[in-house]
Amino acid sequence: MARLGAFCFPGSGHINPMTALARALEQRGHGVVIFGIADVEPQVRAAGIEFRRIGAADYPPGTLNALDDHLGALSGLAALRFTLQRVANTGRMVLRDAPAAVREARVDALLVDEADVSGAVAEHLGLPFVSVAIIPPINRDDRLAPFCFGWHPAKGPLGRLRNRMAKRLLVWAGRPLFKIVNAKRSEWGLNPLRDPSDALSPIARVAQMPEAFNFQLAPRPENLYFTGPFVNSTLRPPVDFPWDRLDGRRLVYASLGTLQNSSEFAFRTIAEACSDPSVQLVLSLGGGLVPEQLGVLPGDPVVVPYAPQLEILKRADVVITHAGINTVLESLSEGVPLVAIPVANDQPGVAARVEARGVGVVVPRKKLTAARLRRAVRRVLEDPGYRARAQELGRAIRRIDGPALAAEIIERSLGLASASRRV
Repeated sequence: MARLGAFCFPGSGHINPMTALARALEQRGHGVVIFGIADVEPQVRAAGIEFRRIGAADYPPGTLNALDDHLGALSGLAALRFTLQRVANTGRMVLRDAPAAVREARVDALLVDEADVSGAVAEHLGLPFVSVAIIPPINRDDRLAPFCFGWHPAKGPLGRLRNRMAKRLLVWAGRPLFKIVNAKRSEWGLNPLRDPSDALSPIARVAQMPEAFNFQLAPRPENLYFTGPFVNSTLRPPVDFPWDRLDGRRLVYASLGTLQNSSEFAFRTIAEACSDPSVQLVLSLGGGLVPEQLGVLPGDPVVVPYAPQLEILKRADVVITHAGINTVLESLSEGVPLVAIPVANDQPGVAARVEARGVGVVVPRKKLTAARLRRAVRRVLEDPGYRARAQELGRAIRRIDGPALAAEIIERSLGLASASRRV
């Protein structure tokens, strides 16, 4: 059995999938330790996973909330720029602190979130590593735009040119991160990175995005494996919810995640759009606001700071989402169609896949109005095709145990023995 280390972007949308993957590996007899900043330690330890703190000087307790609050007020390119700078700052800390922490933990290999830079640490220490794509995987294919753009695959030379230019723009925007990483790689005697894909594992990449949800393209990178959502319901903390308020009407569940969720305008617009007496709205604020800040809303929706999402989705008829990958995959796992309001980062790319697979409607954040959103919700509710396609995709997703399959691929790629062969 092996001892594995894991690094991922410090946010719930990345920590939850990584802990689910870690538990699947531990069930197969391996040990896993997650390296991270102080603010993610309680979440990791609550999942029963070993934790090693790095970045104590740079990221004291409470730092993550302050960063998330600032990100929550941004959208579009401003949010992307802030995220890239945040990743650069975190990368500087990881490259400084991680080598000693990894040596001390005595791990055999690393699991590296594609949104993290610690693949360089693995190379420096001579450790094998597997890339983990929690958001849509990085791809060199010029038929695909970077995931921060909500474009469908290019069908001709002009579209491919547009995508190549978009990737160059992203590399240009990420110059602070490349500068930090390449300076350290030079110090360590490693080749410089010229493209985000240069940082990926040559051994294997496991993506939690199911192939059935991806754009239907061929071929794909040989070492990229699509699996299924990295979800373990037993790791979710219990959440109080007023179940007695659900009255049997068609249920619309709305969540804008735990990052870009500070917009009173967005939540008020959702409430107004869903004030039709034939539907009931459950509005999860995700910690960005408290219900009292919104006051009385049209339609008297059920407004909660957090919702037991996995349980709510079993009752929902449609989900209004920011198009975060985890909410989208969890909704589709239950066969629930979507109305996506992408804000920034990977959300436009996820929303484009929702539209391409015919399982929902996209409302651009800049064009969000109550009337436009109302039409989108009504369209998804009244056209049975959306639910039929979502249910078909849900059946495909449920046939795959994502964490278990990813764990098996990691074992096979690293040449590890397992105490379990249940996949």
